[in-house]
Amino acid sequence: MATAFSSFSSLLADFYLLLLVLVLATTLVSADFYNEFDITWGDGRGKILNADLLTLSLDKPSGSGFESRNEYMFGKIDMQLKLVPGNSAGTVTAYYLSSKGSNWDEIDFEFLGNLSGDPYILHTNVFSQGKGNREQQFYLWFDPTADFHTYSILWNPRTIIFSVDGTPIREFKNAESIGVPFPKDQPMRIHSSLWNADDWATRGGLVKTDWSQAPFTASYRNFKADACVVSSGKSSCNGSASNPAWLSEGLDNTKQERLSWAQKNYMIYNYCSDSKRFPQGFPPECNMA
Repeated sequence: MATAFSSFSSLLADFYLLLLVLVLATTLVSADFYNEFDITWGDGRGKILNADLLTLSLDKPSGSGFESRNEYMFGKIDMQLKLVPGNSAGTVTAYYLSSKGSNWDEIDFEFLGNLSGDPYILHTNVFSQGKGNREQQFYLWFDPTADFHTYSILWNPRTIIFSVDGTPIREFKNAESIGVPFPKDQPMRIHSSLWNADDWATRGGLVKTDWSQAPFTASYRNFKADACVVSSGKSSCNGSASNPAWLSEGLDNTKQERLSWAQKNYMIYNYCSDSKRFPQGFPPECNMA
């Protein structure tokens, strides 16, 4: 009798292990660039060099870009980037999530190039139902051109958290209760592009791109998406035996302290502090604790 019970317990454990593997398989996306991304423009300037390395380049005739084959509805998405080195003034490396249509949703990292020796500006924004104008900008506490660093987006029904090397730098909470639209109804693809924006990117367009430095190249590796993949209108997370922890994740006390540290020391622009831009009062989400 004990032997039979032991065998049953072993089979039950194997069943639950298999079930866990299947649940994880519905959400964890492989880091294979060949399978997960398409180069969408650039006439050969974007290159998938191997399963875990992709580059985008910009010269005077054109930049380049890629997008994910999958659409996502919520996720925890990581990508390591090494930005254009040297004199990158006028260039923008954009890495973002975006849906389609005139009332699109979007979650943006944009890296604004600068003269050699001057820091990059990390520009962030959140669009919901076609409305953005929620910019926060930061310097970084390292040289983003010297090595790869991890840029992460946590997006769930409660919040959007931007992180750099595991340190949160920005949180955009769901404020639908006070009339602020939140991205939660439209699946989004991952996009990235390297392009010339010397009409505005560096010192408001005063510093132009030095084409003698071209081609400018940004590199990508170690993509990971622990996310709900949407296919034919259905999410891979629907009907799962257990929801992933990130689907309800927020900032614990430690991460809240890191967020405060990053914003105190490295934030250089916050739309919620720009009284000249909003003379009639700040947007309602700015007043949330």
